Amino acid sequence: MSVEIKEISSPSELKSFVKFGIELYKNNPYYIPPLISEEVATLRKDKNPAFGEECEAKYFIACKRGKIVGTIAGIINYRANRIWKNKLARFGFVDFIEDEEVSKALFDAVENWAKSKGMEGLQGPMGFTDFDHQGMLIEGFDQLGTMATIYNYEYYPEHLEKLGFEKSYDSKEFKIWIPEGVPEKHKRISEIVMKKYGLTIRKFKNKKAIMPYARKVFELLNDAYTPLVNFVPLSKRQIDHYVDMYIPLLRYENVVSIIKEDTDEMVGIGICIPSLAKAMQKAKGKFFPFGFFHLLKALKGKNDVVDLYLVGVAPEYQSKGVNALLFYDLIPVFIRNGYVYAESNPELEMNERVQSQWEYFERVHHKTRRVYVKKFA
Repeated sequence: MSVEIKEISSPSELKSFVKFGIELYKNNPYYIPPLISEEVATLRKDKNPAFGEECEAKYFIACKRGKIVGTIAGIINYRANRIWKNKLARFGFVDFIEDEEVSKALFDAVENWAKSKGMEGLQGPMGFTDFDHQGMLIEGFDQLGTMATIYNYEYYPEHLEKLGFEKSYDSKEFKIWIPEGVPEKHKRISEIVMKKYGLTIRKFKNKKAIMPYARKVFELLNDAYTPLVNFVPLSKRQIDHYVDMYIPLLRYENVVSIIKEDTDEMVGIGICIPSLAKAMQKAKGKFFPFGFFHLLKALKGKNDVVDLYLVGVAPEYQSKGVNALLFYDLIPVFIRNGYVYAESNPELEMNERVQSQWEYFERVHHKTRRVYVKKFA
């Protein structure tokens, strides 16, 4: 039977769009379902600030016999195209059954839309901003995902390659075991950089304490990540959006900022969140009636795993030992909280400076994900 492609837009249709992926992976032990309400809000033009400033999008579902068998979003981030001097559309939020007719129909729909907008190629999986999920899993299908990453079946990359997609770039993920104490080299470097640059470690006890620095966190990350491939700095409205999204999730003793004493300037930030992976699995996409209980328990209770969610150092302080200072502070906190290992989350394969910081820890490279690109003929 042929595949029917439908463009969707209403909130109820978007909910069905999101729920398809959760249903597709319902028996998979490694998949982390999103919260349906948050995923729908990301896709809605009236909820996501990226739309009003730089993006447009189209959403398609594939159906067979009246049943949804695949989903895909086409996204154009015009600001990213200006910064990186290309004319690429993005695909994201993509899921499909193991049927090449279905995957081809989905990607044909997005390609046709992208061409109608004057685009010259398609790249993904990516979201609206660099803080959305991106990168298709190509290694590590037997590893539990994280809240910040995509999980997909092994047949996904095979389908994309048959459709003419090629590697754009890869990201690596590491499992890092928490040591029994701070490595001596980190102690020595930390003491040197604090004295040399007049740095002090600032900790936060609660939301009230961190709020004066909340916007500065994302402004620093904008500066720190600007050189990275495809990165687009967040706008003021987007920063406000992510402050509202992420600050309530923090366990504040897992957050450290490095401040330059004489100016109160933030020069480094480490944000770590107790793993929400298993809690999200138990919630099954629903915040109510019981999803909030599982998430709260993961955030406030005992947890074996911590996600290294956001780590950034101001450009003028990179390669000067500030990263060592972050872990000098965080490792004792990790030990007190009983964490067994940390998840690095994705790190660009060419970012050797970031990956080299794990050399002093027991670690394993356990997942790889890929952003694909296809140039139109």
